[in-house]
Amino acid sequence: MTTRQITLPVTGMTCASCVSHVEGALNNLAGVEKAAVNLGAAKATVEYDPARASPAQMFAAVADIGYEVGTAQATLSVSGMSCASCVAHVEGALNGLDGVTKAVVSLALNTARVEYVPTLVTVAQMKRAIGDAGYEAAEPAAGVSAMDREREARQKEIRRQGMYLLFATPIALAVMIGTFYEYLAPAFRQFIPALLAEKWLLGVLTTPIVFGPGRQFFVNSFRGLRHGVTDMNLLYATGIGAAYFIAVINTLWPDAGFGGKGATFFESAALLTWFIVLGRYLEALTRGRTSDAIRKLMSLQPKTARVMRNGNEIEIPADEVLVEDLIRVRPGERIPVDGLLKDGYSAVDESMLTGESLPVEKKAGDTVIGGTMNKTGAFSFVATKVGADTALAQIIRLVEDAQASKAPIQKLADWVAGHFILGVHLLAILVFAFWFFFGYQMFFDPDTSFILSPAKLSEIGVFGFSLLLSVTVLIISCPCAVGLATPSAIMAGTGKVAEHGVLFKNAEAIENAAKLQTIVFDKTGTISKGEASVTDVVVGGEAHDSKSVLRLAAIAEKNSEHPLGEAIVRGAKERGLEVPDAEAFDSIPGHGVEARVDGREVLLGNRKLMAARGVDLAGLLAKAEELERDGKTVMFVAVDNAPAGFIAVADTLKDYSVEAIRTLHALGIETAMITGDNRRTAEAIARQVGIDRVFAEVLPQDKAAEVKKLQAAGRRVAMVGDGVNDAPALAQADVGMAIGSGTDVAKETGHVILIKDDLRDVVVAIEVAKATMRKVKENLFWAFIYNTLGIPLGAGLFYPLFRVIISPELAAALMAISSLTVTFNTLFLRRFVPSLRRGARGTGGPEAPRAPVLVSSAAK
Repeated sequence: MTTRQITLPVTGMTCASCVSHVEGALNNLAGVEKAAVNLGAAKATVEYDPARASPAQMFAAVADIGYEVGTAQATLSVSGMSCASCVAHVEGALNGLDGVTKAVVSLALNTARVEYVPTLVTVAQMKRAIGDAGYEAAEPAAGVSAMDREREARQKEIRRQGMYLLFATPIALAVMIGTFYEYLAPAFRQFIPALLAEKWLLGVLTTPIVFGPGRQFFVNSFRGLRHGVTDMNLLYATGIGAAYFIAVINTLWPDAGFGGKGATFFESAALLTWFIVLGRYLEALTRGRTSDAIRKLMSLQPKTARVMRNGNEIEIPADEVLVEDLIRVRPGERIPVDGLLKDGYSAVDESMLTGESLPVEKKAGDTVIGGTMNKTGAFSFVATKVGADTALAQIIRLVEDAQASKAPIQKLADWVAGHFILGVHLLAILVFAFWFFFGYQMFFDPDTSFILSPAKLSEIGVFGFSLLLSVTVLIISCPCAVGLATPSAIMAGTGKVAEHGVLFKNAEAIENAAKLQTIVFDKTGTISKGEASVTDVVVGGEAHDSKSVLRLAAIAEKNSEHPLGEAIVRGAKERGLEVPDAEAFDSIPGHGVEARVDGREVLLGNRKLMAARGVDLAGLLAKAEELERDGKTVMFVAVDNAPAGFIAVADTLKDYSVEAIRTLHALGIETAMITGDNRRTAEAIARQVGIDRVFAEVLPQDKAAEVKKLQAAGRRVAMVGDGVNDAPALAQADVGMAIGSGTDVAKETGHVILIKDDLRDVVVAIEVAKATMRKVKENLFWAFIYNTLGIPLGAGLFYPLFRVIISPELAAALMAISSLTVTFNTLFLRRFVPSLRRGARGTGGPEAPRAPVLVSSAAK
């Protein structure tokens, strides 16, 4: 028996008991000879039999008892990929390595993101595995983003395919003219030498195309086959190679039994290569445009900063700015990093980060964001976040992660495309066999011609005809469009939504957001501002006026930390009342407070407190209940056990809450609100906003359970909260949306990050998600309908009816058109504007802010 020893980093261990648990879990695995755990080094050394145990089983065993195997992440640039089949091969090569826990390959970005155990596998081994699969991998240079790498790779591909196209175009044109020489009008033939129609010359002209621009397909398919990999290049190589070599044989040895002189399709090999190269060139030109929004964000990163060092102002590269550096910014300049404004005053345009079109006023103590534009004044600020920690860098990284992830619908498409190539080759063999042994004798007509071609195929033999249809099937069934359908739309969607200050963490969140049926809003901090204020002071009897009632209540609450008490104190001060300390103070949990003020006993609290102290509220209850029906919270005041009046406190609705809820209803989405308020208060708020369902008196820790109940009823649920105490509910929901998170997006819980404190961004997220998934489905429809119609057409299924067939070169043209259709359809998403962003914003137009609506305050 051969044993192997590996070392696993284990995280989460804190004591000797943890060590014994991990050792026990590993030693209990079949095939593990010995496991020893070192707490100080946080590592487990395991000896095992590779035939009976695997590192993956060890990872699972450690995770099952509540610990984790420490992993690292690496991003590799991968070149040579051209379709979803390539993606499957690269992922398979990486996931096959011991120590790789997860590998996700993005065709759109030409990257592989790998999560791995550093003690088991190295980046060099990953690169070697990718190379063995027939592709090339490289580590990106430090500081180079995925977008930079993708752009550089795309430019390189554009240049390469452009050179091939320039080389192949005139030769392919000459081959086509020579092939159809006898069908040309006499006026044209006088300018073209008859020699061009000779088969041997057509072969000479075709050869540099096949082995020049076409060489890439033969080389790539050979590399793949060497490692048991079949991809799109094999389809191309088989089609081009078969057309060319059969034409050579039939030109040099016409009696060899391969169709004779009637089956010399040099033009098929030449034009087939030309169309494929043209398709790759156009695809490279258009594919990168789906991520233009993020490129705009990247272009915002300033190159230099003017920093005060040793009393002097010097200009340095922005990436050399240090935390606590003092930086000066003039009007019209971009702010280089994040920081706090120290001196000066200005208005800053933050539109590219937050989607807010109006400049934001900044004064001393305010936060400024790197990449935003200073509009008017000059100011100095202290750097607080630099480099990869800035808001702009975080946003770019988050969007790149989302673009590199895969939606569930894409996994199915990738699986289909990954298994497609082998199936197509088997189909091509079956097509050849049918037409060679049966079809030619049963259906062949000497007047047969190609679609869109005057040439007749009367001289073609059974072998040539069968081969022609077989090659056409290989070419027309390329899965390019299937592989591009989802990632191109996801890239465009994540970029589009980022323009409005909304960030999806992964592609699955986009897919789930498009299917939402119910959205649950936390009240305080989400629907309401969470800032209570005094709205009404009602006096009971003639002994007091409104000012004295408010003053007494404020003094009683001065030492209270309850939000309602703070609102009363603030309300008194705003009305110019003095609020000294009480002579005595006592908090009565769940009821209110009592205090001694100016020698009098003051009670402030709810009905229960007043009833317990024998205070008669009969003259106040009718008015109090009326205000409570409006969603206000009432605090009764009694002086020396006699009713003095009550104070109504309310929270204010956030701007646009009503508009956002109304738009969600128009989208057919049910809305719900979850709050710790009593039911009467909660339902009053719901009526004002237009909420459908109310979950009242819910403790913070029980919010996730309410979301779970909705899911159990078959609803797809989103939870919208401020992320403070909503984390469990955000995680439980199908889509968790953290609203008002500001620009520190990396720390946020939730699947969707809404940078601004604007409820309309929930609508933006859902509308863009729906538009994105609509494009995905359209793309998949066009991709699959192309193959559904194209393969039977190429295989000659309709030949017995119409006596025409598709030539290999026309098949290549249709294949290129299918990929371009998907790409151009995706580009239409760049023109999409969410419904609530189509009007003027903040300019007094249809979206100008309304006056605040008062609602009740509540503990969350």
